[in-house]
This record gives sequence, structure tokens and C-alpha cells, in this order.
Amino acid sequence: MNQTASIYQSPATTEQSWRCAEARETDVLADVYRTDVNIAIWQRQLDHRLAQAAENALAANPVLQLSQVVTPQNTQAVIERVLGFTTEASALSEDITQLVDMFCCLFELERVGLRLSALDGAMCPRFHVDRVLCRLVTTYQGVGTEWLPHPLADRSRLGRGNRGKPDEQSGLLNSLTDIQQLGQGDVALLKGEIWEGNQGAGIIHRSPLLTGNARRMLLTLDFVED
Repeated sequence: MNQTASIYQSPATTEQSWRCAEARETDVLADVYRTDVNIAIWQRQLDHRLAQAAENALAANPVLQLSQVVTPQNTQAVIERVLGFTTEASALSEDITQLVDMFCCLFELERVGLRLSALDGAMCPRFHVDRVLCRLVTTYQGVGTEWLPHPLADRSRLGRGNRGKPDEQSGLLNSLTDIQQLGQGDVALLKGEIWEGNQGAGIIHRSPLLTGNARRMLLTLDFVED
């Protein structure tokens, strides 16, 4: 791993200690293949042109809900049909196309399930795990996804284990400082429960609370079932 990477890791135990790998280079995304990693984060800051394109696209498409199976070859056309063929829309569609291509190359896929959504509330407000292989998430506008480092969470408090209490009061986490959050523009690979060898270690995450008039533009990429 390169020198800019940082690791969240539990003390050595007799059990597997899953961790987060994060860095400012795209190479870190390949660390998701490591058996002891359940989230890999490419820390990136959107340049002004791309950030402005996302802001304008969200303002022009306040109820945007695009869900489609795409390939690296047709992604740009799919996005531009929805957002328009302006220079700014092209900046956003080109970046999404790059992420689709990276996801396909990393996992040797020909197509992916793409969702591009405008959100004015928390889509998944409770901490949870996903029964997926792996999901890419990035927030182009607004605040990013929240997640919990594996060693700091009591997984028995997920779902019905919370006994109707809010996440912060259920015993799932010891302190609010345990909650980590992706930055705007960060690209994360969230390893799910059905990744081989990752059972019981799918990354715990939730949508952030949005207050006032705050909004998000969220992109997710998923494996497509044959």
C-alpha cells in the first residue's frame, strides 16, 4: 500500500480483524480484495468544474432517479440523455463513465447496475449491512455516507437487535466519535455480506441526516445478477 494510506484496525485477536484502507490514489481500491479489508476509500477532492457541474445538475433535476444497467461503452450516453448535452453535464457523465470503467475492470465485469439519485432525506437512515458482493458509492453533491469501523461496532445491535432504540442509544457504538464519514467526492467500495469470506463483516453504514434544504447527489454501482 502506498505511503498516503491509513488503516483503522482493531488490536490483535484470535479472530479476523477487518479494517479500512484509504488513500489519495486510485490503487487503494484494489485493496478491497484483501481478506482483512471491508471498505476501501479513494480520497479525492472534486475539481471546481466537476463540483459545479454536479451542483447545477442537482438544481436542474431535483427529483432525479436514474436506475439502469450500463456498460463502460454506453454510460456517457445514458447520463447525457438524462442530464442534457451541455458542457457541464458532459463533465459529470465523463467522470461517472470513468468510475463505471474502473469498477468493471476491477471486478472483470461487462456491465453494472447504476443508480444516480437526488436525495433530500436519508435513504437508509439506520446503520445496516448489505447482502451484496460489493458496492461503489460516491457523493457528488452534499454530505457523504456514514460508516462504522468493524472493531468499534456491536453487530448484535443491528436490525431487531436495536430493540427500537436509535443507533446512538442501542449499544451499536460506544461513542459518536466512532462514526466515520466519506467526504464529498470520495469513492468507496463497500464489501457486503455475500463476499466470500466476509460473512458477518459486511461494512456497517447508513445515509447521513439531511437538515433544512440540504440535498445530495449520490451514485452507486452494483454487480448485476445474471
